[in-house]
Amino acid sequence: MADLPREIRGVMIPVTGGRVLLPNATVAEVITYTMPEPIAGAPPWLLGRLGWRGWRLPLFSFPVLAGHASEESTRNARVTVLKALGGNAKMPFLAMLAQGFPRLTTITSDLLVTTGDNSELGTGVHSEVLVRDDNAVIPDLGAIEDLVARAMA
Repeated sequence: MADLPREIRGVMIPVTGGRVLLPNATVAEVITYTMPEPIAGAPPWLLGRLGWRGWRLPLFSFPVLAGHASEESTRNARVTVLKALGGNAKMPFLAMLAQGFPRLTTITSDLLVTTGDNSELGTGVHSEVLVRDDNAVIPDLGAIEDLVARAMA
C-alpha cells in the first residue's frame, strides 16, 4: 500500500459566515464576479450560469445550500472555479461564490481537527473542522455536483 502524503496543500475560501476548506488541486481559478445568467426554476442556492473559457458554469452559493445563510452578498465577491469530480462531461467545472480571495494553507493530520459530532451537518457538508485557529467546512463536492445536475435538469 502506498504511503499517504504527510501534508496536503489546501485552500481556505471565505464565504458568508465562515470558510470552506478544499484541496488546492480542486481549484482551477479564481475570477471576478459577474452577474450570472438566471436558470429558470433553480433553487435559491443555484445563482445562475457564468461564462468561463468557453464553458457555461453553474454558480452556487455554498452557505445558502448548506443552510448557513439565507443569501450572500455579491459586492466585492469573487468566483472560485472548481474542478468537478463526478466525471460528467457536460459539467467538468462548477463555480462557487466567494467573499474574497482564497488563502493557501498546508494541512497535516496534526493541524486538522474535526469539531462537533458532525451528526447534523447541512446539505453538501462533509464535515466541520478546525485548522490551526480557523473554523472551516469541508464540502461534499460529489453531493453538490449531483444537486447542481438535478437542479439544472
